[in-house]
Amino acid sequence: MTDPEFAPRYPVVTGADFTTASFGQTPSQTVGPYVHIGLLWPDGEYVVPPSTDGAVTVTFTVIDGSRTPMSDAMIETWQADADGRFDHPDDPRGAVAPRTEGFRGFGRAFADATGTVKITTIKPGPLPAENDAVEAPHIDVGIFARGMLERVVTRVYFPDEAEANAVDPVLSTLPEHRRARLVARSVDGGYHLDIVLQNTDPDGDETPFFEL
Repeated sequence: MTDPEFAPRYPVVTGADFTTASFGQTPSQTVGPYVHIGLLWPDGEYVVPPSTDGAVTVTFTVIDGSRTPMSDAMIETWQADADGRFDHPDDPRGAVAPRTEGFRGFGRAFADATGTVKITTIKPGPLPAENDAVEAPHIDVGIFARGMLERVVTRVYFPDEAEANAVDPVLSTLPEHRRARLVARSVDGGYHLDIVLQNTDPDGDETPFFEL
């Protein structure tokens, strides 16, 4: 018999499995570790089927504050169709089904070992904005990655839409050198944009992000 004087002064750990053990709410963590647990979506990179006429590839390389590509990043994209319309009740003109078969407007894709993320989509059309302004064709981009408690959101514009970009109400609020951070460059088969998540220099190469 164990001498009471030497009995353990801490609870005895008993075995349990994940179906019977009681767990509390997971504490707040960065988004990075979780993207590969429940968010993997093999079809997510295809905003349109790859065989779609006019389909283009848009790639992003996500880069952290130390200028290291982030291989565990995830992006989500949201865009209008080629007519600048959304099949969504929040479109003030009313929801309209897209003419492009298989277009879903939303994409989700994960970075490879080089920090590069790829989506296959079509170029969106221009969008009406407040005060009779017109937004240039663009894609909204949400970025999730390690070290970030919340996503950040930006846009990608197209280099072959110079006239529309010049009067876009969002781009027009930025100095010219920062405006260029949101305009992709043309590459074989589509477009590419580097997304730089952090820079302490206000004139550096950090990507402009929206305040959410």
